[in-house]
Amino acid sequence: MVKKEDIVAFEQEIAAIFATGVIRAPIHLRAGREDYLVQIFKDHHIGDEDYVFGFWDSHELALLKGVPRQDLKQAILDGKSISLCFPQHKVLCSGIVGSLMGTAAGVAWSLKTQSKKGRVFLFCGDMSAETGIFHEAVKYVYNFDLPATFVVCDNGVSVMTNTRETWGAQEPWFKDTKYEKKIIYFKYTNGYPHSGLGKLIKF
Repeated sequence: MVKKEDIVAFEQEIAAIFATGVIRAPIHLRAGREDYLVQIFKDHHIGDEDYVFGFWDSHELALLKGVPRQDLKQAILDGKSISLCFPQHKVLCSGIVGSLMGTAAGVAWSLKTQSKKGRVFLFCGDMSAETGIFHEAVKYVYNFDLPATFVVCDNGVSVMTNTRETWGAQEPWFKDTKYEKKIIYFKYTNGYPHSGLGKLIKF
């Protein structure tokens, strides 16, 4: 089982490499949510049969899902930090907001209707959780009782825009609704800028 220390060390290594200008593509580092993610993977026994969907900040998810550290590092060095895909490990990510939410629901539908093992876990941010496609995907998964869980990692912002101020509400739309059955929600403060290191990197 990957531990918090492993995740922290990996992100620090990638940050140091990025600072040298070797990675000629955007990266999205995260710090501050390791305990939550480790506990979620542990509590829900996320294993080989399960699918994990993420977006541009998925280094941690790949490690926790079992992608070998060196394979993950190489993919990031190759410029794929924000679109990590390891089909053999059932890890699928995209840099496009909301792009995989319908896909996640579809995979969950397929697993249920074909009586296959496995579940779907989709991880996204708080602003992504306010999009229409998130609402539709959660509603569909809830109404058909599909084996999917949406994990909302709330750091309070979309890039640098305050999520709560944008929507004029202090709580996410799904708070105290029936849809919470299909959602795991937690708040954290990211120790890195949204993208990169917060300073100009010369290639």
